[in-house]
Amino acid sequence: MYTQCPECLSVFSLDAHTLAQAHGHVICGHCGASFDSIATLTAQLPPEPFRELAVNEPALEPPCIDLVVYRPRPDPVAVVNPEPATAVAAAAVVAEDFSQLAFSPRFARAPSPRRSGRSRERQPRQHAGERRWPWVIVCAVLTLLLTGQLAWAERGVLIRDATVGGWLRSTCAVLGCQLPLIAAPAQLHLLASNVQAHPSVPGALMISASVRNDAAFTQPYPVLTITLSDAQGQRLAMRRLRPREYLDDRSILRRGLAPGATTVLLLEVEDPGDKAVAFEFEFE
Repeated sequence: MYTQCPECLSVFSLDAHTLAQAHGHVICGHCGASFDSIATLTAQLPPEPFRELAVNEPALEPPCIDLVVYRPRPDPVAVVNPEPATAVAAAAVVAEDFSQLAFSPRFARAPSPRRSGRSRERQPRQHAGERRWPWVIVCAVLTLLLTGQLAWAERGVLIRDATVGGWLRSTCAVLGCQLPLIAAPAQLHLLASNVQAHPSVPGALMISASVRNDAAFTQPYPVLTITLSDAQGQRLAMRRLRPREYLDDRSILRRGLAPGATTVLLLEVEDPGDKAVAFEFEFE
């Protein structure tokens, strides 16, 4: 789904989780304006070039949903009848008969050695310790699984950290594994850029940009936002390109941009006319 900032006209991609966090109210990552993302929410972008997205009309009545997927059953009500319990207790008291009990004097009991008594006292303790070990192992395994889940959920923060990220990269270098690519657009540096007429396609522009990764880790190729404006600073056209739209080699996309590496990106866009005299690059 897509929405547009009404102040700077930037178009953003968002999902249902982002919409539900503040009931559709978001903050523009470009100009910092707060706006209602549901007003211009759309499933697909209109054909380019476009300037503004259509505003959705507010619904007068809420829609009714009737397709039931799951309905929990109510818990059964427990009925407590104290009368049977009282009757059973009274019957048990009446049924107790101590006339058949036999008592033996203390001297008739067989003496037991001290060692056997000690062994009997130690034996339950040993059994209790043996029963405790499986629970200790299960708790340790569950703790490791929970730690792994938390580390995977916060993998971006851990890889960006200078200390933890360096330890993870050195460990993966020894084990031969590969860390997931974490995006850090703020650490991408635009070295040079150029816009010229396309040499073989009429009515098109060829844009070249030299980008360097200043991060200490490998990150994926960024999403490029190109904005063309006139001499007064008014935006004439804006294009947002995903990595697979300007790179055809999937192996390069999988490897990402290594730390300290420099790459040249070639982009082909439609020529908005002679009024476009300035252009701007942004990384996402």
